[in-house]
Amino acid sequence: MKQAIIFFCLLSGLAPCLEACSREGSPVAASGARVEKLADGFRFTEGPAVDREGNVYFTDQPNDRILKWSTAGSLSVFHDRPGRANGLYFDRDGYLLSCSDMDNELWRIDVNSGSHTVLVADVGGKKLNGPNDLWIHPGGGIYFTDPLYPRDYWTRDPQMQQPGQYVYFLAPGRKQPVPVATDLEQPNGIIAAPDGKTLYVADIRAGKTWAYDILPDGMLGNKRLFAPMGSDGMTVDRRGNIYLTGHGVTVFNSQGEQIEHIPVEAAWTANVCFGGKDMKTLFITASECLYSLRMKVGGVR
Repeated sequence: MKQAIIFFCLLSGLAPCLEACSREGSPVAASGARVEKLADGFRFTEGPAVDREGNVYFTDQPNDRILKWSTAGSLSVFHDRPGRANGLYFDRDGYLLSCSDMDNELWRIDVNSGSHTVLVADVGGKKLNGPNDLWIHPGGGIYFTDPLYPRDYWTRDPQMQQPGQYVYFLAPGRKQPVPVATDLEQPNGIIAAPDGKTLYVADIRAGKTWAYDILPDGMLGNKRLFAPMGSDGMTVDRRGNIYLTGHGVTVFNSQGEQIEHIPVEAAWTANVCFGGKDMKTLFITASECLYSLRMKVGGVR
């Protein structure tokens, strides 16, 4: 019956019907759920992150703003000068960490005052290439990617400052991060399994996503191919499924098998995160818009 309905949708040109039908059998999306546009008018949305209450913060990177979508469904500007923030993530103390690439720094922002502390300003006395995305280990260590995307607002020479485009680890209490993955072409999205034992890093230029074991000292080992596609941003649900972005959202189970593709009506889907009071809404930052999709599986807070 389902195949017959989809065939009818194709003949009739009913794209919304087709998308609704495709959600009916989804292993992750709620039955009948549709991708919903929540807000638009931005220049390029990125870096969604969820706080303890389920509010979602995201960046309008070219406009140098961080915005907040509340659990009540309202939009507000949280910060209007976050250092050209890109990727965001909340730490266990409720601070918002930001990959702020105006001066290629990692910031910690107080959500009450909006004031910030620079956690990482350089490595070995040289600027980072441009911190892009990050994930925080339950123990407090910070993993972040440092690809090179030359920005027209930089006043410095837009060349690679570090020996390569690396993944770094900043251990708790340390001021200098150390490279933990140095053989990727252009690392971008980063996330970990719910148990915090496996780190996933997308090499967007190579078109691959890799999995690593997180070792007790924070280093990475046992590198292996997870998925034959790269990603801009990434997230994970409670079942361990990994969500990759680019052209819509593509979902892989923990064995690296594709189980779902979620189309998004945007030129580019940059990033995703789970949010809402019950953590069962997928928030999608895509080009000029913020979207959401109701899910049957929840995210990891």
